[in-house]
Amino acid sequence: MNKMITFVFLVSGLGLWAQDAKLEKDYQAIESKVIEWRRDIHQNPELSNREFKTAEKIAAHLKSLGIEVQTGVAHTGVVGLLKGKKPGKVVALRADIDALPVTERNDLPFKSIVKSEFLGTEVGVMHACGHDTHTAILMGVAEVLSKNKDKIKGTVKFIFQPAEEGAPPGEEGGAKLMVKEGVLQNPDVDAIFGLHINSQTPINTIKYKPGGALASAQRFVINVKGKQTHGSQPWAGIDPIMISAKIIDGLQTIISRETNLTNEAAVISVGKITSGVRFNIIPESAEMIGTIRTLDYEMQKHINTRMEEMVPAIAKAYGAEATIEITTSTAITFNDLDLTAQMAPTLEKVAGKENVTIHKAITGAEDFSYFQEKVPGMFFLLGGMTPGTTESFPHHTPDFKIDDSGLLLGVKTMTQLTLDYLNK
Repeated sequence: MNKMITFVFLVSGLGLWAQDAKLEKDYQAIESKVIEWRRDIHQNPELSNREFKTAEKIAAHLKSLGIEVQTGVAHTGVVGLLKGKKPGKVVALRADIDALPVTERNDLPFKSIVKSEFLGTEVGVMHACGHDTHTAILMGVAEVLSKNKDKIKGTVKFIFQPAEEGAPPGEEGGAKLMVKEGVLQNPDVDAIFGLHINSQTPINTIKYKPGGALASAQRFVINVKGKQTHGSQPWAGIDPIMISAKIIDGLQTIISRETNLTNEAAVISVGKITSGVRFNIIPESAEMIGTIRTLDYEMQKHINTRMEEMVPAIAKAYGAEATIEITTSTAITFNDLDLTAQMAPTLEKVAGKENVTIHKAITGAEDFSYFQEKVPGMFFLLGGMTPGTTESFPHHTPDFKIDDSGLLLGVKTMTQLTLDYLNK
């Protein structure tokens, strides 16, 4: 029996394009579910590597769709595998699922009142970065694609990743551990797509950037060893606090005088200084902890080398000793140039060309970068701000808020990226 297929013709920046009416019907049917899932997850957030109930919810949903499910990946991660009706490539879609140790201040009917322990302190827990929306969107994409397997030429791997915000001290986690445990293998992934909601970008708009889109994040620890003395006799000792100030000044010249900021952005910030116990004692030592953000590996190499040269040299100039240790938290989120050029028309097709823009590099970081180190990847920003909003609050703050009426565009975009990639 022949099936009659209806097409809906839409006008976009690329002209006319045809969309299967069944797919559009599935999109409309999923929107209320996605919003409901998002609000439930928002009301019941869990910290990194502790996303037990969130993982159970995801796994139960995927299983109900007939998707092959693997749990316990990188502690609490969930991976689903959906095989299309025809053979082809393998595309992965990723959503992060963890929340932050932030006490919510929003007056929402589904606000979080969850409490937990973080580093030995009782804290509020909140989805203050939008991972609840990412999770709900990908659950929606899984349902839509599971109902349209006849359109899938190849395989879709759904990756629900824990601990994007960083594993607790002493633990492994996040994308790096998922890669280590083989999430991009069996079957081998050919390309991966990811998104991030943005509270300061209007709903129903998309931003992306070819190449370095988000920064690599590095952590550094500097220890300065001086000589303790009475605060009234600084000449009798070696002041590690004064020397720390000189080191901070020196580090900033690496950015302002040695780094070509017309190439890419770069940042060195000291976020914590610990030294001394009493107002009238010049202490023996000082410790500084901070972050380095770079979007180019050659620039990162230069900055790291100069920091390692400068820190002990400045300390020595004042009669002290200093050491520096630099560790990498995330790599550069680098959108593969060929893949991004290939898939950018899909973004414009779904959202409308006028609603898609290329953003400037962001010095925030994302561990999606560890997937992109292994396979070509594309990461984009999805608008989450209500149009006409006079004040939008940044991510990681108690007032962070997302307009969930913009989530459907995320479902449509991730679904269409998948179909277009596999069918080209």
